[in-house]
Amino acid sequence: MWDFSTEPAFERQLDWMREFVRAEIWPLETLALEHAALRLALAPIQAEVKRRGLWAAHLPPHLGGSGFGQVKLGLMHEILGSSPLGPIGFGNQAPDSGNSEILALAGTPEQRRRWLGPLLAGEIMSCFSMTERERAGSDPTVLDTTATLDGDTWLIEGEKWFSSNASVADLLIVVATTDQDAAPHRRASMFLVPADTAGVEVIRDIPTIEHPWPSFGVYGNHAEVRYEGVRVPREALLGERGGAFAIAQERLGPGRIHHCMRWLGVSRRAFDMLCERATYRVAQNELLGEKGVVRSWIADSAAEMSAARLMTLHAAWKIDTVGARAARAEISMIKFFGAQVLHRVVDRALQIHGSLGYSTDLPLEAMYRAARGARFYDGPDEVHRDLVARLILREYQPPDDGVPTEHVPTRRAAAEARFASFLDAATANG
Repeated sequence: MWDFSTEPAFERQLDWMREFVRAEIWPLETLALEHAALRLALAPIQAEVKRRGLWAAHLPPHLGGSGFGQVKLGLMHEILGSSPLGPIGFGNQAPDSGNSEILALAGTPEQRRRWLGPLLAGEIMSCFSMTERERAGSDPTVLDTTATLDGDTWLIEGEKWFSSNASVADLLIVVATTDQDAAPHRRASMFLVPADTAGVEVIRDIPTIEHPWPSFGVYGNHAEVRYEGVRVPREALLGERGGAFAIAQERLGPGRIHHCMRWLGVSRRAFDMLCERATYRVAQNELLGEKGVVRSWIADSAAEMSAARLMTLHAAWKIDTVGARAARAEISMIKFFGAQVLHRVVDRALQIHGSLGYSTDLPLEAMYRAARGARFYDGPDEVHRDLVARLILREYQPPDDGVPTEHVPTRRAAAEARFASFLDAATANG
């Protein structure tokens, strides 16, 4: 039995969040704030969120969070995702939320004391530094960055690419190869590297489709980072040696739920703009909402968003009830399906607004640019499709005799043999 329901008290919290995000966070999007100014502007918002017990809801109370399961978190992120600043206002922004989960999962008491508390309090920011330019980001089993144990220190050497928030981070979680000859999924380990460690060089924030202008030290940017002669103590190892892949998988499963629900928040905002435009814009002496093609856009968008939402909540429910590993197929399905829905809905909303939607006078062009990354964040769609198909195919076996199970002549022969007496009687009576 599937049950996505939540108690009335939480429903009231969701209602409050919808109004609060729209009234207090959406306006900040229109301001060109540097990182320090943004943190200052968000401080009273974060204080109110903490007062209402909604801060860092992804972790249990004994670790400083609110202890929500994935269904509740998903419903929250659907609201917060309507704005790129929503998650940071509630203390569950990427990559900090995933990094805090890693620290809670694999960190020692001392590592959690030093890093997890300040991270959850919003006092510091973090980065997850894994992807490399010359290696497929979807294959973390092959990395060129190395970490070598040298006495009581680890020596880290290598370069990383697309390390989110590295230019504003206080802590970097670095994934590096520690045992090249080990089995592929046991080659890499994770390390806690303070950003001010000697040898850590953030070369640049990489301009992207989403943020095409050169900038540095901006929340949401992705950086190129060089680790040259970086030494950290033996105790900087996060989890066990060779355990990076397993830890990352624990991090990515729930994180994809949050991604997909945030995409639904963006989709809903774009959908509202699409529908609003249809009520007043006239073309060829007819309201756009009276045109068949626009009505098809509205209906298709509503159906696709509803399907993506139900699929995502089902995946969240399955994680809550049987764990992330048992929900691998559902998580991968929502990843590629949700990304498609996001892109299609935003594209339709932009199309109905024409040049206005293409301009920066509306947030649609920014949504459109951001939506393109959804197809490869946390693994490209193609990898997730492949995984889903492989998991599904495990449930099927080839027919023993090579004849399709639904082969009608074979089934007919079996039915004739099974019902021979009935058929003989029917023939005799005929």
